[in-house]
Amino acid sequence: MVLTDLWVVDYLENNQRFQVNYLLYSPYSTIRLHVLIYASANSKIPSINALFKSSLWLEREVWDLYGLFFVDHPDLRRILSDYGFEGHPMRKDFPLSGYLEVRYNDEIKKIVFEPLKLSQEFRYFNFLSPWENKQIN
Repeated sequence: MVLTDLWVVDYLENNQRFQVNYLLYSPYSTIRLHVLIYASANSKIPSINALFKSSLWLEREVWDLYGLFFVDHPDLRRILSDYGFEGHPMRKDFPLSGYLEVRYNDEIKKIVFEPLKLSQEFRYFNFLSPWENKQIN
């Protein structure tokens, strides 16, 4: 068996909001196996790096983008975002414009990081499916 892929889906309305997906492939029998794990934001997911070395990079990516913690991972740190970056950008509750504004200040001749103060009413989520609970006239 080979770990082909690892990805996460964020279902914001659920208690166990994160669906962790593992895609495994057997080149000998040409069978694909899709394994799902549901986790909350505070869950500690067991790392599978002892079984599949390819999971090291994929678990780091999930940690960086979603903030899901993998127990017994030897090198769990950010890989796609900066070390000083706050939050996890692929979560659905992460603000669209981020938490900080980065701009160049002409007066002091340097780059300035300032807290962003924008109302984001457009980030409202409607959990109703257009196909469910619809009345047909």
